[in-house]
Amino acid sequence: MATFLMLTLVTLSSFCSPAQAEIFTSIGQMTDLIFTERELVQSLKEYIEAEESKLEAVKSWANKLDLLTRASTSDPEGFLAHPVNAYKLMKRLNTEWSELESLVLQDPSDGFISNMSVHRQYFPDEEDEKGAAKALMRLQDTYKLDSESFSKGKLPGVRYNALLTVDDCFDMGKLAYNENDYYHSVLWMQQALRQMDSGEDAKTPKADILDYLSYSVYQMGDLPRAIELTRRLVAIDPSHQRAGGNLRYFEQLLSKELRDRGRSEQEPADERPIQLDTYERPKDYLPEREVYEALCRGEGVKMTTKRQSRLFCRYRDGNRNPRLLLKPMKEEDEWDSPHIVRFLEALSDEEIEKIKELAKPKLARATVRDPNTGVLTVAHYRVSKSAWLEGEDDPVIERVNQRIEDITGLTVDTAELLQVANYGVGGQYEPHYDFSRKDEPDAFKSLGTGNRVATFLNYMSDVEAGGATVFPDFGAVIWPRKGTAVFWYNLFKSGEGDYRTRHAACPVLVGSKWVSNKWIHERGQEFRRPCGLTEVD
Repeated sequence: MATFLMLTLVTLSSFCSPAQAEIFTSIGQMTDLIFTERELVQSLKEYIEAEESKLEAVKSWANKLDLLTRASTSDPEGFLAHPVNAYKLMKRLNTEWSELESLVLQDPSDGFISNMSVHRQYFPDEEDEKGAAKALMRLQDTYKLDSESFSKGKLPGVRYNALLTVDDCFDMGKLAYNENDYYHSVLWMQQALRQMDSGEDAKTPKADILDYLSYSVYQMGDLPRAIELTRRLVAIDPSHQRAGGNLRYFEQLLSKELRDRGRSEQEPADERPIQLDTYERPKDYLPEREVYEALCRGEGVKMTTKRQSRLFCRYRDGNRNPRLLLKPMKEEDEWDSPHIVRFLEALSDEEIEKIKELAKPKLARATVRDPNTGVLTVAHYRVSKSAWLEGEDDPVIERVNQRIEDITGLTVDTAELLQVANYGVGGQYEPHYDFSRKDEPDAFKSLGTGNRVATFLNYMSDVEAGGATVFPDFGAVIWPRKGTAVFWYNLFKSGEGDYRTRHAACPVLVGSKWVSNKWIHERGQEFRRPCGLTEVD
């Protein structure tokens, strides 16, 4: 059994296949892993049953032979005086012990290991685990959720309970620490310590948690608390190789700070638990980060009563388009300027399922177009998987493309293929423009169809929490509603970009978000959307 366990650990450690990275970016693909894991559990149970059956057989042999040898060793000569005992001793040692040896050498793990080998090519790797951990931290920041909310599974809209152990929290904090992200390291190490102090068992030693936590707190500039935590570490592990040196160093730094301030005594360390707002979250590259994340939480929406009064709903027949005369499209205004509309019943449930079925085998990490080269590349600020579908792939795709043309009045002959996207753990697309700006003139040069004049976005799923489309410039939030679609123009009639349309897909907090995009280009729209007389017309 010990040999098998060692073999299993070695085998599992070899399952990190770099070719399978980024599974975490698509919930649709991650669902396959649920069934894979279920099959492996069944295989593991079968192995356990076989191992138990083998041990029962060996135990039966041992019990039988124990009784026999007790009798034989008490009077060897008398025992062997009986010719049958002499014969059976020869038989046992020549035949039956060999059979027992063969039984012991049997390896019931072969079937399980074989099954694991078949599935390991689909296993997530280290990058997937790291990506999923970073996604939790992203959700933590965007929706202002403390570590305990995640640890105890206190999330809005959840149907299944999920808890994080001390060891889980420690691993989260350690990952952040290794990325020099001391802000999140503090939050997760503090949660690990809190759960351990409450009596939860863990493999991780408390000294390790205090070691990482104290140094991370120091990196956040809180010397009094770093000293207090390091003293706790020294108290439980006086021989710790770094604790003593760190404590002296922290105390020297604090003494120097006090002298510089002209003070002789330090204030006691803050004994309040570390919370989200205890330390300031470091700034990053995104200037509208706070506005964007507030909108994702439904805060700061600039929908006034006056603006609301300018929003209407209507039936659209596409200028008496034959395909819309009998069943006009229901249209609702989502925003007045820039004008954003939502179409109801844009996709049926059957069409949605067919599109997802076609897209799933083609899903790959979503890309963005490099503004300098026009080449598609992956980016950390876009976390999802996407697939491109042509009209020739299935009549449903052709029908959807035709419907978009009928509704918008714009030709889709020069539009990009229908892009289907599925967002994974914390899936998002940070604020971006759909059109190319003047400083990136070659973004769509290879397509030869001009700039992206408009965006048609189909929502193919409801989302339990998160996942909104937000426009930070003017404070609009559009929530996903399955079967509906939203539409807006990226360019003014003059061809100039409407910079107000910078938008983002908020991280998915709970649920799986499916969308399909149709980016409509300038070429072919000359008579369908004539040029305006002014730059912003």
